[in-house]
Amino acid sequence: MPSMKALKNIVFDLGGVVVARDRHKVSREFADFFAFVCCTPMPEFWVEYDRGTKTRAEVEQIMADIKGCPVARCHEAMATAIDIQAPIACTEQLIHELKERGYRLLVLSNMSSDFIEHIRRFDVYREFEGDVVSCEVKAVKPEPEIYRCLLDRFDLNPTETLFIDDREANLRAAEQFGITTFHFTEPREESCERLRELLLQ
Repeated sequence: MPSMKALKNIVFDLGGVVVARDRHKVSREFADFFAFVCCTPMPEFWVEYDRGTKTRAEVEQIMADIKGCPVARCHEAMATAIDIQAPIACTEQLIHELKERGYRLLVLSNMSSDFIEHIRRFDVYREFEGDVVSCEVKAVKPEPEIYRCLLDRFDLNPTETLFIDDREANLRAAEQFGITTFHFTEPREESCERLRELLLQ
């Protein structure tokens, strides 16, 4: 990994890095129902939901067809999936520390309008200067267009920028632009501690 001393901009993915399902509110049945979001690659219908080219209603109908259950069941499950999103405590603390140290903090995320509307209400989101969200720019990671949008929108120098994501394909795409990357993995506390060592020592 290149020297951290040159870094001024820290860009965070959201799902699995800054926010996640509150594990105390997730049953095994619910986790199994949404297991597809952890697949690599994700199902195309969910990618298009993140891109903003499929609506929530369309996604719920597709899910009902795939799972052989009523659309109402999928509508209820989606509402729950949005509602139980919560900040990851160790990442939230790290973000506060990075902000205090003077880093410029940004978001680059694949996320639908329904989820991002909920997540932008969290206190931790106020720490970010700005964001690039897939549903609003109609491009998803790891497509090159979304990284170009990030760099152009915030006038970022790639050599001064670190991108943190939990999916390796998204990191490899960022590296094609000269951006330094960090693979955020579980246990999340260990990833946060490693980032703290790299950026705050």
